[in-house]
Amino acid sequence: MIHFDERNDTICALATPGVTSAISVIRVSGKDAIAVADKIFRPLGGPSLLNGSGRTMRLGTILKDGLVIDEALAAVFRAPASYTGEDSVEIFCHGSLFIQKEVLMLLFEAGARQAGPGEFSMRAFLNGKMDLAQAEAVADLISSETSGAHRIAMQQMKGGFSKKLSEMRSELLNLVSLMELELDFSEEDVEFADRTRLRNILDGVRAHIETLIESFKLGNVIKNGVPVAIVGATNTGKSTLLNSILGEERAIVSDIHGTTRDFIEDVVNVEGTAFRFIDTAGIRKTDEAIELIGIERTYEKIRKASVVILMLDAERSDSFADSMAKLAESPALQDQVLFILVNKTDSLSGGNTKEEQLVSLAAAFADKCGLKPYLTMGISAKAEKGLNELKKALVSSQNLPQAGTDELLVSNIRHHQALLLALEALNRVEEGMNNSFPTDLLTQDIRDALFHLGEIVGEINTEEILGNIFSKFCIGK
Repeated sequence: MIHFDERNDTICALATPGVTSAISVIRVSGKDAIAVADKIFRPLGGPSLLNGSGRTMRLGTILKDGLVIDEALAAVFRAPASYTGEDSVEIFCHGSLFIQKEVLMLLFEAGARQAGPGEFSMRAFLNGKMDLAQAEAVADLISSETSGAHRIAMQQMKGGFSKKLSEMRSELLNLVSLMELELDFSEEDVEFADRTRLRNILDGVRAHIETLIESFKLGNVIKNGVPVAIVGATNTGKSTLLNSILGEERAIVSDIHGTTRDFIEDVVNVEGTAFRFIDTAGIRKTDEAIELIGIERTYEKIRKASVVILMLDAERSDSFADSMAKLAESPALQDQVLFILVNKTDSLSGGNTKEEQLVSLAAAFADKCGLKPYLTMGISAKAEKGLNELKKALVSSQNLPQAGTDELLVSNIRHHQALLLALEALNRVEEGMNNSFPTDLLTQDIRDALFHLGEIVGEINTEEILGNIFSKFCIGK
């Protein structure tokens, strides 16, 4: 974890992947950043980096013991006009792994240290260049894989979400200030905060928060995808289904029971909606220790999934009842959307009639076990039969609203939790007003709401919280 007392250090790191490439970018930031870079970089035909102006890019050479390591560019940014708000230098060198390593080692020798994950963005936040929600959007932008995820991250980076939160906090803060002023004049029975205005502001802020909370369903799906757990007994074709959906051999397929020991997952874009398919270990009785761990993880994935696909083997209809009973008895199965697929129907000798009989049998067993599947159908994962119908049903089962271009969406679980807590506090304020609670109790609940809204943008923070957030960033950002 990065500690606050390390903020005055000069840090450096690769801002591009540590692989062979045409160009690599190495960032340096801190009070001695320009002096450190000046020790290893010699500009061609001009003053040193120390004597140059900010926001300039210079061509020069990187030297080690008088020998040229590389010909490179160095961009200088003087505080506060930089990403971090500190003096910064970005060195653009050739992307050889050898050159990358040599440049970093020279910077270390000159007085810089290796930056930790997210340390550049943390410094930008601590120096007031962005708030915490915007800083987290930087990480989301880097990891975005769809146009929707990119749009949410860009909107939050521009401060759209933060602006709305700031407006809500400002209204509540002005109001609670007047209410606390009343407490100073409690003996004179003075009311500075009009209760009708208080209720109107309270209703407006709660409505905004409820809208943001509701948007998390769509925002989370756009950012992370709908988690879909593929479960069932061993050798029912779970891995084959995953491979067919992905269009590649992602999971090992074998006739040997228990081949999948751990979960395998990947994301597929289905009609504009991202689904995160998770192939889990087959559920069966076993004494094999590693397989038991895989089965336990299967239940964990069911618990976290939005959709559960139960795979049944058309060639083993006598196992239908047992598979459904195991799933129905699992405490992990709660409110997930359930699909029941009778697989390997291409191998049935009775054709469509036999397939219809097995699907009806599966539906009857599901009803007997108290399971309420969204869809029960026959497929052949190997022959890719029924997959288009399955994909369309998956999309329709989510019933996701369409996001407007400028609509604010919450996609961060930390933000979602803070909004829920803020709403709980404001609900207590409403309850207190309805029951004529004293002003000091009302102000305490409003303060709680302000605290939780402030947590989102970083106006309320602790070193531990910040360290946890920025530790998830890539090094160099």
